[in-house]
Amino acid sequence: MSPWAWTAAGTVIACYAALSRRLSTTVVSGPLVFMVAGLGIGPLGVGLVGEGTDPESVRALLEGALAVVLFTGAAAIRRAELRRELFVPLRLLAVGLPLTFAVGWLVAWPLLPGLGMWELAVVAVVLGPTDAALGQQAVSDRRVPALVRHGLDVEAGLNDGLALPFFLLALSAAGGGHSGQGIGETFLRALLLSSAIGFAVGWTVARLLRWSASRTWTAPGWRELASLAVPVIAYPLAVQIEGSGFIAVWVAGLAFGNVLRSPTTAGTAPMDPPADATGFAERLGVLLASLGFLAFGAAVLGPALQHLTWQIPVYAILSLTVVRMLPVAIALLGTGLRLPTFAYIGWFGPRGLASIVFGLIAAEAQLPGTRGLEGAVALTVALSVCLHGATAPLLGARYGAWYARALGADPHLKEHADLPAHGIRPR
Repeated sequence: MSPWAWTAAGTVIACYAALSRRLSTTVVSGPLVFMVAGLGIGPLGVGLVGEGTDPESVRALLEGALAVVLFTGAAAIRRAELRRELFVPLRLLAVGLPLTFAVGWLVAWPLLPGLGMWELAVVAVVLGPTDAALGQQAVSDRRVPALVRHGLDVEAGLNDGLALPFFLLALSAAGGGHSGQGIGETFLRALLLSSAIGFAVGWTVARLLRWSASRTWTAPGWRELASLAVPVIAYPLAVQIEGSGFIAVWVAGLAFGNVLRSPTTAGTAPMDPPADATGFAERLGVLLASLGFLAFGAAVLGPALQHLTWQIPVYAILSLTVVRMLPVAIALLGTGLRLPTFAYIGWFGPRGLASIVFGLIAAEAQLPGTRGLEGAVALTVALSVCLHGATAPLLGARYGAWYARALGADPHLKEHADLPAHGIRPR
């Protein structure tokens, strides 16, 4: 980007910071502000960012933002809560995610006629994962039961990594040149090896910090910087083995937070809460995600809006509703959860950074019908930024009020996270 574009980006950050508390209670979300600002400095606006902006630099920014957001989100999850509430994200990932790919592919077939069968599959997979950064407002509302909040958080943390093998398979079949290892080996690298790397890195750094704290060798400010080293180490290691950097940093965050939170043992000393240790990384993630949505508006959405057909908006709307909500409803059948919970989980499946990253990779492959693919991804993410950001405060309040009433009428409500669910008992 030009120096003037960076100046504009800094100005937007300063102005949003000045109004951030006031805007947090409105339908105007941070991602929406930065996306619209990106449109303003892009080719549809004053042209500070041109259509030929290096996609690799935009992709690197988005990948960095997503990695840090996944790490800090996972570090806040308690192991006992994860065991107790696992049935929700497990169903969403094992049943809901493949069904989302299938339904997305079927819906895309009549609406995106310029794409072949495998290009349509690429679109469906790219728009399957939900976004941890864009979904934070929906999962941070304490009025919403922890079972739902944590389920959505874990789903968003893992589904982009689980989508990677499907994405590479569809991209290779579409002629994108990603014809390396087979689907089984890709799953092994993305899920098992990446998880092992993430766990090893997160556990090791956390133990190192605890050992250092017992000797008062670490300055407080460096504890926060050391936590940022976890995703910096885990992500490239997983990429090096052709696995999923996103799964690696999520598992690393889970291990890091739970080791810091574990009871004191001989030779160690109590540590600051994980939220304190990852405070800097969390703020950096917010900044990177904000810049990522600004870059998306300028370099991806602006050019895509110039080449829309009527079918693309229709597909984008269906992708955020039918394609998401129908698989979620099927995945949660038999859990005992109520219809308002089905609706809340189904609606809050925002598409954001992960979809943009996968979309940029697909665009670099120069597939037939690339322009239609870019348009479908860009408009779906843009609508998600607008709709999910605007509805999060209202629907969080309404769903939270329903939960409070339902729990008062039925103390054994399945949504109540303090109760065992489906044989998973808290320890």
